[in-house]
Amino acid sequence: MEKFIVSARKYRPATFGTLIGQDSIATTLKNSIKRGQLAHAYLFCGPRGVGKTTTARIFAKIINCMNPGEDMEPCGQCESCKSFEEGRSYCIHELDAASNNSVDDIRALTEKVMIPPQIGRYSVYIIDEVHMLSTSAFNAFLKTLEEPPQHAIFILATTEKHKIIPTILSRCQVYDFNRISIPDIVKNLRMIAGKEQVQIDDSSLHVIAEKADGAMRDALTLFDQVVAYCGNTVDYASVIKNLNVLDYEYYFKLIDYSLEGRFADSLVLFDEVLSKGFNALYFVGGLGNHLRNLLICKETASANLLEVSPQLEVKYREQSQRCPLKFLFKSLAVTEKCETDYARSNNQRLLVEFMLVRMSQLLEPAARPAAAPAPAPQPEKAPEPVPEPVKPAEPEPQPEPEKPAAEPEKAPEPQPEPEPQPEPEKPAEPEPQPEPETEPEKPAETEKPAEPEKADGFAEQRMSEEKPAEAEPEKPAEPTPAPAFAPGLSISGLMNEKKEEEAVEKKPLDFMGPSTGKPVTQEAVDAAWNRMVAMYEQKNPKLVRFIAMLKEAHPAFEQETGTISFCVSNSSQKTWIEQQTGNQMAAFLRKTLENENVKLSVRIKSREDIVKKMYMPQDKDRYLTETNPEFAQLKKDMGAELK
Repeated sequence: MEKFIVSARKYRPATFGTLIGQDSIATTLKNSIKRGQLAHAYLFCGPRGVGKTTTARIFAKIINCMNPGEDMEPCGQCESCKSFEEGRSYCIHELDAASNNSVDDIRALTEKVMIPPQIGRYSVYIIDEVHMLSTSAFNAFLKTLEEPPQHAIFILATTEKHKIIPTILSRCQVYDFNRISIPDIVKNLRMIAGKEQVQIDDSSLHVIAEKADGAMRDALTLFDQVVAYCGNTVDYASVIKNLNVLDYEYYFKLIDYSLEGRFADSLVLFDEVLSKGFNALYFVGGLGNHLRNLLICKETASANLLEVSPQLEVKYREQSQRCPLKFLFKSLAVTEKCETDYARSNNQRLLVEFMLVRMSQLLEPAARPAAAPAPAPQPEKAPEPVPEPVKPAEPEPQPEPEKPAAEPEKAPEPQPEPEPQPEPEKPAEPEPQPEPETEPEKPAETEKPAEPEKADGFAEQRMSEEKPAEAEPEKPAEPTPAPAFAPGLSISGLMNEKKEEEAVEKKPLDFMGPSTGKPVTQEAVDAAWNRMVAMYEQKNPKLVRFIAMLKEAHPAFEQETGTISFCVSNSSQKTWIEQQTGNQMAAFLRKTLENENVKLSVRIKSREDIVKKMYMPQDKDRYLTETNPEFAQLKKDMGAELK
């Protein structure tokens, strides 16, 4: 059995003419040989599999060739060329810096550099993966690289140029190798397939080229893999199955579903993709590339950027004509955001599904005729039974009797127009007298703190409308909701509001007129106050700051006036209580104390009401000395100080 040689080695370029995708570099090197302008050090850098080491070997071979051609290609017949092809050349040396990266390895190399070549004019040293050298090895190599013997030429190759120290870069001629384009890879693969007698279509070659990502070596490796799977006859279905590539048809279908707003079909299609073992992130990346290709096809100037097979190019052009530009722009934005958020998402599948739903809703229903080509086959079915269903459509005038049915409904409508609504308003006025007891129950039932918070931080609580008689005096307070910041604010309006606030402060609170009831004591007031705080904690737990303020307040009952007064921290709290919860609190206390003569008063804390907290030891010592004579005597006897 003949020994198999992989295509990457069997069809490795041996001349500058067979080098793929690096024409400018090949031309520069050949011209430098013609003019005799050879540098002593070169640095070839670029992605993997683009021909860096291959170019270094061809260059080393041609500069030692005894009979080079006019186009600066090695003859392949001289002793230097033969010894190089047979692997016994003593003029061309290759060193793998990945495994020989120490200072000792570089010292051995510098000693070998001093030996002149046996055959040829130059000793060429090719150091591959030079970025793997240690810093000390780089430093040991600097002097030799800067001033080598006249017969020595160094060619360094690396895939990570940024890891090379600047002192090395400054001593070399740097050549940047580019990725090989898809058309060049397809052309080379087609040539190799012809030599190997393998039948393969252009669609399969394009899939292999895209999978290789610009690396010719990777493309040849994938080609060998596909041939091993399919034999000498390779088809598109076998290629995408063997290389685990998602078929383009999935993306074409998905865009059609999005244009038609069929998000359910998009989700089913995505589930089918996952069931075949594809990663969701891979699917999103492929969708973004598909949208990019559609966007490219929209304009003639950018259509040449599309690198797909001719058959696939036709499909892209057809679908791009049905996709509005705004749809493509928004879809690309949605796809890019999904790809960015994918890594930090806890539910990655839901993230992708939400992206598909958003794409299906980007177009308005009126803008979706773009997907009209799909229903085109329907008119073929229409001519057969169309005339028959048109006749049953005639009984459509039947819904006309529904209109008269709607007319009698409109007739009773004028009857409720004299709405008896004013009547319930009249009984609403006497309600405060027969229902004094039911009023406190309603505030307990009110659980509507849904309105926005005021400036003082209290959540606004919707007052239960238990007493319309009490609601009427609150009407002048309704204009105060101007904090909603109506479109027009004036200085005069703000001054009027300030005057109203001052009037409220000067006018004592009297939430209900005098009446008779059970005698009230301070102990009963404290108990009723605690019950009220517990009620607010149970019914309106969101009013955290309001409840905390009630807990800190210490209500005081004045027997002569029958007023329960308590203090708040600032005028904002005072105004809020007077406008929002004052009536509710007063009603609750009257019911609990069984005395309708009780009134509620709110005032702002004065300096005397604020208890100064003692933080410093001197303050604590002064307080204890003033309030406790025994402590003062003990401190004097012991000669101690409080710290």
